[in-house]
Amino acid sequence: MNRLFGRAKPKEPGPSLTDVIAGVDGRADTAEKKVQRLDAELKKYKDQLAKMRDGPAKNAVKAKAMRVLKQRKMYEGQVESLRQQAFNMEQANYATQTLKDTQITVAAMKDGVKQMQKEFKNINIDHIDDMQDDLADMLDQADEVQEALGRSYGMPEIDDDELEAELDALGDDLALDTDASYLDDAITAPNAPDKEPGASSVRNKDGVLVDEFGLPQIPAT
Repeated sequence: MNRLFGRAKPKEPGPSLTDVIAGVDGRADTAEKKVQRLDAELKKYKDQLAKMRDGPAKNAVKAKAMRVLKQRKMYEGQVESLRQQAFNMEQANYATQTLKDTQITVAAMKDGVKQMQKEFKNINIDHIDDMQDDLADMLDQADEVQEALGRSYGMPEIDDDELEAELDALGDDLALDTDASYLDDAITAPNAPDKEPGASSVRNKDGVLVDEFGLPQIPAT
């Protein structure tokens, strides 16, 4: 049969909704351009009518203006209808694309759930609880070891009141020891001589004559 009548040609896919919307918008744009051209022509006739006197000539121009006005209203209706059609198809296209996106999202979520179920099969919650218990026991044992290592030996038993009294007295002693006035004499002491003993008198860094021991010389009377 195929040899006699041949095979039917496969049907080509029709235009997409996006292509149809583009075609309708193009027709609307063309109609709008015609409206603009008619507006310019109508303005020209209105200017002529404003300058003409009543009579046959003015009536002829007025008839042309009426014809242009009718064409303008017709094209305006076409523009409005085409724009509405395009808007309706855009809404349908948006709804269709939203449904496709929803299907993709649902499929991805299903795949994610399957992956999670597969991974959960490799996890035993009882093993995790046992591991946590073992870890807690190990930490407790480590604390016990540290406590044992830090144990004190041979410490005398001293009453807390005696320790507080000693601490207060120690604070007073430390306060007294902060007096460093005894260092003033050492600071003001003469510098050491820069010559060996027995050498002639020299001057220290302050320009004062000192003897061989670095002491200021007493001037002879």
